[in-house]
Amino acid sequence: MATGLVALCAAGAVTACGGGSTDEPGGEDISSGSQHVNLVAYAVPKAGFDLIIPAFRETDEGREVGFSQSYGASGDQSRKVARRVPADVVNFSVEPDITRLVKEGVVDKDWQDQAPYKSTPFGSVVSLVVRKGNPKNIKDWDDLLKPGVQVVTPNPGSSGSAKWNLLAPFAAKSNGGQNVQAGLDYVSELIRDHVTVVPKSGREATTAFEQGQGDVLISYENEAIMLKRQNATSPKSQQVDYVLPPQTFKIENPVAVVNTSDHKTAAKAFVDFLFTPEAQRLWAKQGFRPVVPEIVTETVGLFPGHIDTLWTIDELGKVLGQGTAAKNDGKDLTGWKAVDGALFGSKGAITKIYNSGGRL
Repeated sequence: MATGLVALCAAGAVTACGGGSTDEPGGEDISSGSQHVNLVAYAVPKAGFDLIIPAFRETDEGREVGFSQSYGASGDQSRKVARRVPADVVNFSVEPDITRLVKEGVVDKDWQDQAPYKSTPFGSVVSLVVRKGNPKNIKDWDDLLKPGVQVVTPNPGSSGSAKWNLLAPFAAKSNGGQNVQAGLDYVSELIRDHVTVVPKSGREATTAFEQGQGDVLISYENEAIMLKRQNATSPKSQQVDYVLPPQTFKIENPVAVVNTSDHKTAAKAFVDFLFTPEAQRLWAKQGFRPVVPEIVTETVGLFPGHIDTLWTIDELGKVLGQGTAAKNDGKDLTGWKAVDGALFGSKGAITKIYNSGGRL
């Protein structure tokens, strides 16, 4: 198992394994315990897990559980686990990255029923991160298409956050999938004329923007909150603001226990902890939107801004899946199956746009 874990660490572009919870000298050692959980996640939620893992280890269920962690682009991480890289708990940006593991026999088919809220402990919304003072006056999706505006967003081939980032303007421009061509026209122009940096993951996209690349970063709200806090005392050129477009998209980031785990009891206890009031408050503290209703109400002040329309994957999938029954055992596709097939799969419309350099 140690050899496999080393391989996982070496392969990930953004990785944190073993060691301290903060990955800094003197950080708390979270690796020891009579049981061990390998957490394999997409890059962005590391800030949340840095608080949640130590909190779990303070509970009776978590006191003897050690952790190793790996973070990277969601799709890449999912493919590693499908190749049987050691993992006990996975947390990915999008549902299809867990569906891949179901197909490979690594995750149970009923994984969404094994934890509350369809096994989604936290989420976010798509936001627009801008330079301090918003010099380009970015307020809505049309503003990204202004002449000279340069946009940073990851590659949807490797990054789940990239899919969410593009679903937001697609849904806004297509009226939730009712006018697919209008949505694709927008995405095509955005990719062709304005996306100048295409990192592999949401975290790498944030780093690129921090380093001065681009005028606008399309990102999770929690990344925007983190970046604004982190650079609050930096020179103004490094400070940021963020904007919530009037129409944006609800981000849902699922978690699952790997059925080949040698420590299923510990893995399940950890997943259950993610939905407790304590963990939900920690998610909110780090800028992630909680899912438990009473904590949502309690922490509403941490998420300023107003959204007129918050599109969801269920709404969009219901529309895009219409008419697919003939090829799917008599039932129209819904949810991520419909969205991925129409937009992001190997034959998806947005995949074709990326592969052609932004041309329909």
